[in-house]
Amino acid sequence: MSDAKGAAALRATVVFNLGVLGALASDRFAGRVEALGIKPKHAALLAALDDGSAASQQELATRLGVVPSLIVALADQLQELGAVERVRDPEDRRRQMLTLTAEGRRLLARCAEAAEAADADLTGGLTPAQRTALARHLRTLGEQQLPH
Repeated sequence: MSDAKGAAALRATVVFNLGVLGALASDRFAGRVEALGIKPKHAALLAALDDGSAASQQELATRLGVVPSLIVALADQLQELGAVERVRDPEDRRRQMLTLTAEGRRLLARCAEAAEAADADLTGGLTPAQRTALARHLRTLGEQQLPH
């Protein structure tokens, strides 16, 4: 296979294009939330807590697919910002439960605004119908791949 044919074949794959665009989108989102004093992983933790119920650090690690020590570090930083609260689980005093505070909800809303602005930058060359279709297809792919 020639280099030209190999490169063209690579550029024709969904996984390659998603990887390239994913890295670009991630960098753009990271730059925007950095202005809020956080990183994308902080935003992911805030989003995971948004359902209103308290969650243990272990449960959150499993849900987000990360090691528990990362949740502890992220929660420490978010607690310093007043975005999350830690409380002991009344059923198991060894477990720490995390809840989103009013400040955490405000920070999450600002993260959503940052993501929407990054979306607008990334998809600016698409029509509204193309953006809607892209979002729908990406959600479908994500739902098929992520554990339930």
